[in-house]
This record gives sequence, C-alpha cells and structure tokens, in this order.
Amino acid sequence: MKHAPPAPPELGTMDGLSYALFLPKGDPGAGVVILHGAGSAKESHFDFARGCREDGIAALAFDARGHGRSEDAFGPGALDDVHAMVELLRAYAPRVALRGSSMGGFEAIHAAAHDHSLCAVVAVCPAPERSLLRMLRSDEPLRFACDVPATEEWLESLDLIDTVRRLGPSTALLLLHAVGDEQIPYTASEALYAAAHEPKRLLILPGGHHRSIQHDPDLQAVSRRFILEAAERAASGPPMTDGSSEPAERGDP
Repeated sequence: MKHAPPAPPELGTMDGLSYALFLPKGDPGAGVVILHGAGSAKESHFDFARGCREDGIAALAFDARGHGRSEDAFGPGALDDVHAMVELLRAYAPRVALRGSSMGGFEAIHAAAHDHSLCAVVAVCPAPERSLLRMLRSDEPLRFACDVPATEEWLESLDLIDTVRRLGPSTALLLLHAVGDEQIPYTASEALYAAAHEPKRLLILPGGHHRSIQHDPDLQAVSRRFILEAAERAASGPPMTDGSSEPAERGDP
C-alpha cells in the first residue's frame, strides 16, 4: 500500500536562524517550539512536529547556532534565540510551549524561567550544566561550532535545579527520562521534578537509551496531550495553587 508523503513544512530564516514551521489546518489550539540536542538539527524532530500538526498544534523546529543551517557559533545567546523563536510562533498560536531534548531540555527550562507566559515545558532527558561542561571539556571533538570559553563561563553561572523553581506559576512541566540513558542519569530528572512546582509530571521509563524517548510514538503522543491540556488550562483559569501533585510514574505512559 502506497501512502502520500507528508506535507513539507514552511522553511525560513530569521536573524541567521534556520527554522521549519508546521501549521495545522484551521486555528491551532497551541504552539510548541522544538529544541534539539547538542550536535543534532531540527530535522531530527520533524516526526514530533508532524504529529503536532496532525493534533492541531503549530510546531516550530529550528537549528541552534552552530548547528544545521543556522549561522554563527553556539554560545551564551542561545536563550535569546529561543525567545525569538517563541515570538515568531506567537503570530500563529495563542499559547506556546517548549519541547526540548538533552541540551534542548536544558534550554527549555532556562528559557521558560524567563518567560512566564509559556504554558508548558516538555523536557526529554534534560542535560544539567555539569553534563554539558563535561562534553565541552572532554577529548572528543565537538559535533557543532561553539564558542567554548564563553559557553563554559555561561554554564558555570547557571543552576538548572534553581531555575526549575522559577518557572511561571502556570507553566506546566513534563519530564521524561529513560532508566537506560547512558549520557544523563535519570536521577537528574527526578531531582528537577522534586524541585519544581505544580503542575508537573514525571515519567521514568525502563530500559531505553539517551535518544529512545525522543522518537517513541506513544511518548510523543503523551507530550502533545500534555501541551494541549496545559494550553486549555492557561486559557480557562488561574494557575493551580492547591499543592496537589501527581506522583512520579514509572513504566508505560
């Protein structure tokens, strides 16, 4: 059986950043900016973006500086670039979320702490600063262009645990991590979950590896539902303040 290829995204550039925009038919219920990991590129997350489009979510994936088709080197301006992409997507979606993997999860949490209007953050195996610093200081060659001295100084000034406490009062947080992650221990997400306020959810999945969750169709669907539900809450009422909490979950979503 032959299937028609998926419709391509709208491609563009802004201030040297290369992006791909996936727009659903009709008005989107939410929007999500997709942040890739170190050494990756926007195309690696087109599967998630296409699923968003099918579910009525506008999705924007972009190449971080030093990656893919974007200009210049990766460095301390990375969060400014995230905010610029959020503002670009706001022209298409009333409420915007961030979804980041590994280094992208690190960026998503830090960026959301500075923009309390974001309805949700989905962080997949988020990398703490110490993991990113270890990558920069290892003997392995980097797979992307980076201003290493400036980035090291920037990372040393940050604390992801402290930052997650400063998410906006109505910014929902979903953390996903594989027990078998060989690069970032799943306990990093457990620590972030413990520090974060409501609304929040943690999924720790058995087995897997550092990239397995990113492309799991069921977990992608969980992430999309989480974003849509967060957008609906943001549109309909005040943030949760009663202290209620979903327990951390292990196993199937």
